[in-house]
Amino acid sequence: MLAATLLLYLYDLSASGYANSFYAAAVQAGSKSWKALFFGSLDAGNAITVDKPPASLWPMELSVRIFGLDSWAILVPEVLMGVATVAVVYAAVRRRGGPAAGLIAGAVLALTPVAALMFRFDNPDAMLALLMSLACYLVVRALEDGRTRWLVWAGVAIGLAFLAKTLQAFLILPPLALVYAVCAPVPLKKRLGQLVAATLALVVSGGWWVAIVELWPAASRPYIGGSQHNSFLELTFGYNGFGRLSGDETGSVGGGGGPGGGAGGGMWGETGWSRMFGSEIGGQISWLLPAALVLLVAGLVATRRLGRTSVTRSSLLVWGGSLLMTMAVFSYMAGIFHQYYTVALAPYLAAVVGMGAGLLWERRQEVWASLALAASVVAAAAWGYVLLHRTPSYLPWLKWLVLIGGLVAALGLIFAGRLARPLALGAAALALAAALAGPTAYTLSTVDTGHEGSIPTAGPAGASMMGFGGRGPGGGRTGGPRGGLGGGRTQGQQGQQGQQGRQGVPGGGQGVPGGGQGMPGGRNGNGVPGLGGDLAGGFPGGARTREGGGGFGGLLNGADVGSAARALLEKDASRYTWVAASIGSQNAASYQLATGDPVMAIGGFNGTDPSPTLAQFKKYVADGRIHYFIAGGGMGGGAGAGRGGGSGTGSQISSWVQAGFKKVTVGSATFYDLTQPVKG
Repeated sequence: MLAATLLLYLYDLSASGYANSFYAAAVQAGSKSWKALFFGSLDAGNAITVDKPPASLWPMELSVRIFGLDSWAILVPEVLMGVATVAVVYAAVRRRGGPAAGLIAGAVLALTPVAALMFRFDNPDAMLALLMSLACYLVVRALEDGRTRWLVWAGVAIGLAFLAKTLQAFLILPPLALVYAVCAPVPLKKRLGQLVAATLALVVSGGWWVAIVELWPAASRPYIGGSQHNSFLELTFGYNGFGRLSGDETGSVGGGGGPGGGAGGGMWGETGWSRMFGSEIGGQISWLLPAALVLLVAGLVATRRLGRTSVTRSSLLVWGGSLLMTMAVFSYMAGIFHQYYTVALAPYLAAVVGMGAGLLWERRQEVWASLALAASVVAAAAWGYVLLHRTPSYLPWLKWLVLIGGLVAALGLIFAGRLARPLALGAAALALAAALAGPTAYTLSTVDTGHEGSIPTAGPAGASMMGFGGRGPGGGRTGGPRGGLGGGRTQGQQGQQGQQGRQGVPGGGQGVPGGGQGMPGGRNGNGVPGLGGDLAGGFPGGARTREGGGGFGGLLNGADVGSAARALLEKDASRYTWVAASIGSQNAASYQLATGDPVMAIGGFNGTDPSPTLAQFKKYVADGRIHYFIAGGGMGGGAGAGRGGGSGTGSQISSWVQAGFKKVTVGSATFYDLTQPVKG
């Protein structure tokens, strides 16, 4: 199983290029500068960091230091973390449910579409999923024998997960702590002491880096990207923390689902209990979610008469509680939410399915258990049919095989306790095939397609209907090998930089001002004001283009850098700390990856961070540390640029540069030579 998972995830891996250029640029920087590696800087000049802690970057940076900068060196560490996560889930379930249950759990995880996506991508989620799975495994080990060391190591795992993706690592703390406090096989006083020790381990393993960063003089370290006051604690509890729940992320590009959830659609899709099953998320993660819920309830019923310290029931509570807690937070968070976040659910879901199926199979002689097992198969088959029906042009015959095969298998499972063993095993095999057919097809489509940009999605084209803001065709979807967001170019992307969209800003497409069709922002799917088709068209820099001179990047995609533009920046590059500066990280990342030289990202990811200030930028220019300013890029921190207004720093710098320095045009890209001021 592990070998097959490895081969599956390695298949055509380089088709994704550098995947998310935002993190790839930070990996490139860390491979050149140990200081950039430690802080998670976007560039080797250490101007600003990514908007996450750096732990997820470290394996990739070490790989690139050893093997050089290419797609495989960046993405293979992510693949290995995916295989390791499958191994951890298998090992955890096998201990309580036996080898068959472990294999089912491992297969469910490996064939979950969003897992196949993110274990081949350079976002922090692969490391997060591995460490959270490891934490659950270690807690279960602690529940087996009550040894403190297992719980302490679980705290270490969660602390390291914090250094991968901050507070998301803490989502499963309540169920883990509660299950151990109630079910551990040691006296209550010792249980509480062990939880305190685990908490201290968590604080130390996750806090050492935070303490160093907060105590380090701000003038000699990079600016903390994503914060408004150069503070990692502000980033942790604001933009990356409680702001994600409320939608009030200062410096972000929009809010969430609105009050009350459910019918309240917003920039990041509708919130409410049905979010994980909706058209935006369903095909990513929810294939076996109804079955997992049935199996979780049935498993708890099956273990209801066992004692307080039953490890089987405790294991179900650990994995099931983690699943329910994470799913509830994801369903109702009103701030930034992307489909790929749901990879965090995949290990918990897989473990519950494996353990629940194993428990009920052992009790198949009991009528209620065989009925519950059959009900879980019916739930999986029926929901698989619904999800496949949402993409009617994609393998239209498959949904009928899933539905009919699942119903036939469920009928056999009802009588599994009375059938001869070969027939019972045949029904079980058919049930497993019907349940996994849909996600397997989506997974194969995922690995057969390259994914780039900031909001990748799994499955075939059209499978996910949420882009940057709400429902509509193609959002967040790559359009084929090496494709960009939005399912290919949209109306808002077709023109070169500087051309006017039909009703919008440069590069804007049809719809409301600046709106494109491919990345819709309203409930009618016609776009968010000022946002182009894939968010490359509606921001300064306009359309993403493939003209020879190098195009301008946008908020979610980088630029295509031509040979002439690359040659311009590489000339005399060694004389400068930064060969160029650009508003927004994606644009800067593209030029940095193309040249191998540091490029300053003004304003961080969104272009809304107040770094550098205009005065600081002027000093850098006066000291001869920056060669060019690249026109266009991200939002630029202009008025209303982000929720909370942004800083306006990017706009100020852009205006000052354009008024005072010589313009150089290369193909479709515009540069300003900061060593040649305009006379007078």
